[in-house]
Amino acid sequence: MADSTKEVLEEVIIKFAGDSGDGMQLTGSQFTNTAALFGNDISTFPDFPAEIRAPIGTLAGVSGYQLHFGSINIYTPGDKCDVLVVMNAAALKANLDYLKRGGTIIANISGFDSKNLRLAKIEEEDNPIENDSLSEFNLIQMDVTKMTREILKESGMGIKEIDRSKNMFVLGFLYWMFDRKMDNSIQFLESKFGKKPEILKANLDVLKAGYHYGDTTETFTTRYTVDPAPMPPGTYRGIMGNQATAMGLIAATTKAGLNLFYGSYPITPASDILHELAKHKNFKVKTFQAEDEIAAVCSAIGASFGGSLGITASSGPGIALKGEAIGLATILELPLVVINVQRGGPSTGLPTKTEQSDLLQVMYGRNGEAPLPVVSASSPADCFEAAFEACRIAVEHMTPVFFLSDGYIANGAEPWRFPNADDLPAIKNEYAKPKDGKEFLPYERDEKLVREWAIPGVKGLEHRIGGLEKEDKTGNVSYDPYNHEKMVKIREEKINKIADYIPEQKIDNGPDKGKLLVLGWGGTYGSIKSAVIKANENGLDVAHAHIRYMNPFPKNLGEILYNYDKVLIPEINNGQLIKIIRDKYLIPAVPFNKIQGRPFGVDELFDKIKETLK
Repeated sequence: MADSTKEVLEEVIIKFAGDSGDGMQLTGSQFTNTAALFGNDISTFPDFPAEIRAPIGTLAGVSGYQLHFGSINIYTPGDKCDVLVVMNAAALKANLDYLKRGGTIIANISGFDSKNLRLAKIEEEDNPIENDSLSEFNLIQMDVTKMTREILKESGMGIKEIDRSKNMFVLGFLYWMFDRKMDNSIQFLESKFGKKPEILKANLDVLKAGYHYGDTTETFTTRYTVDPAPMPPGTYRGIMGNQATAMGLIAATTKAGLNLFYGSYPITPASDILHELAKHKNFKVKTFQAEDEIAAVCSAIGASFGGSLGITASSGPGIALKGEAIGLATILELPLVVINVQRGGPSTGLPTKTEQSDLLQVMYGRNGEAPLPVVSASSPADCFEAAFEACRIAVEHMTPVFFLSDGYIANGAEPWRFPNADDLPAIKNEYAKPKDGKEFLPYERDEKLVREWAIPGVKGLEHRIGGLEKEDKTGNVSYDPYNHEKMVKIREEKINKIADYIPEQKIDNGPDKGKLLVLGWGGTYGSIKSAVIKANENGLDVAHAHIRYMNPFPKNLGEILYNYDKVLIPEINNGQLIKIIRDKYLIPAVPFNKIQGRPFGVDELFDKIKETLK
């Protein structure tokens, strides 16, 4: 057995990369779960191709999973990784720029043969593991494929089946390298393959062999320890954004005493919300996979008309198709939650890459004057509270509400301290009741300009529905020009009044007044927070505010903006929030835009902060 020393690290960033069939997402998620159970703070960034099965060995087929874990507070998956695990030449070529100088490469040398080099468009004489091009890194070469086949040569399994286990060898070795137990992954494998004993044994054998390889090979003399993070007390679980969204929807409808109806059509990266909700029928959840996007939103509108909370989800292309029906829900003034998990566009664009490019779409992308509330999540765990809040606004203000997430948030994971159900705020819900012989006026309003929710089939609550303009109070069809203008203004004022029922904007970190405010929304949260903390540590006068309520804005947002000499707005789009901010508050905000399908790096934001202050 090799003698090894242990080195304590505050934080580590690992990137797993290989073919989309190499199990890198599974390997990364298993290591993530083990780190979370150990007590580390974590943040992850899955990065995979759009094709179901991209060409093996090619750059287009590289699938990656980045994990940042530590004994300190973690807000992003990290800019560049400390350890890069590559299963073939294409994985190395696609990710080498994201490895820190002096970082470690763990390379499966079977993935660097002549065939893999050719597929990765690398000349054989330029094989990076045989020349000195990687001399600035710590290169660990392991023939993972060969060793996995040797371990399982007596298993009776075919080569293709054996090779599917090679990711477990890498996982076992990393557990040794970072001094982690294999228990969680052993339990996972037993649960997943309990009815397939030969596959279970193969994976367990390879996992343990990878661990003992580190223990018995003289090559490795250093192991690493990352202590637990100082997390607030509570019960935690690792959670992805789409899971947290589904749980927030369930919690909200349960608090409101409503049935949840979810009508959707599969689309990346929103589909997992349907998968999660379908597991929870015991909470009065009904899920419906429709034949198309239009049917999905119309089924949700029908559910809301019938007294349930209708919810639908998609990404930008699907939201475009739902637009007409969302306009119908707007003029009917029915509660409806429309979830947009944003991805790169236009058209089908970049299905598996993140973007923030649908803000203007959800703000203005309907015919006629049809303003709607917009709520945005800022991290995977925050999806729970943001989805809950979207439901509350929809029910209490009788309106469709947009909930914005994005691919980075939806597929990323972090620890979530889940709340006690009794601590969640109540959601007030009351259906209309007959008026003791008086005429029912479906568009009569309360002090919030909210109309009553009348359930069909109740005697005395008969009223007209449809997409034609409503006469004030009666709901009868009206083509009167003055009535139309009045109704447009009422619907607008109703949305604006929501600002009276949401929290005021807060500064996330930094001074309440100063030279620069970095204003963000959505999935830029962790990067901005980390960059502003770094700026303050370097003596720069910078603050950070992050907007959840995109429409209407919190009532004090303008006052906050005017407290700073400059406002910097980073967005993963070509400049959308900045247009709205400039229009509403007439300030010369500074844009910082990135449209690469990837989140901002902390260092690039820090550099932009320094540049803006100059």
